Amino acid sequence: MKKITLSVFIVCFSVFSALSQEQINTNQDAKDIPKIYFEETTHNYGTIALNGDGTCVFTFKNTGKEPLLLTNVKASCGCTTPSWSKEPIKKGKTGTITVKYNTKLVGSFTKSVRVYSNAKTNLVTLKITGTVVKGDTAENK
Repeated sequence: MKKITLSVFIVCFSVFSALSQEQINTNQDAKDIPKIYFEETTHNYGTIALNGDGTCVFTFKNTGKEPLLLTNVKASCGCTTPSWSKEPIKKGKTGTITVKYNTKLVGSFTKSVRVYSNAKTNLVTLKITGTVVKGDTAENK
């Protein structure tokens, strides 16, 4: 019985110790962290031809004081492929995220792209919309 009690005590102590670890304080002032600014967070393709160019570019700027790093950019589905600046973006500089939509699918679409970074707002959601049509009725915008 003593071994069971001792074992339960050790397990509980270990769990509570792990949960009570203090968060590492970097002493970085919140005003110094990077800030990401997108002039546009939505792109409307309008109507686009089947197999047309489904590429658009979102430009962002680091309006903070420290370098901005995009840690991940994820599309909401496999029909949308993002590519982005992998190197840190210095204060006052810009970077781009290129989004390619698969225009082999006819119909209206609304897709999102989530941008993760080390910025104060560490998640920004971009949106693309449009309609893919057959024939010459497309008006790429």
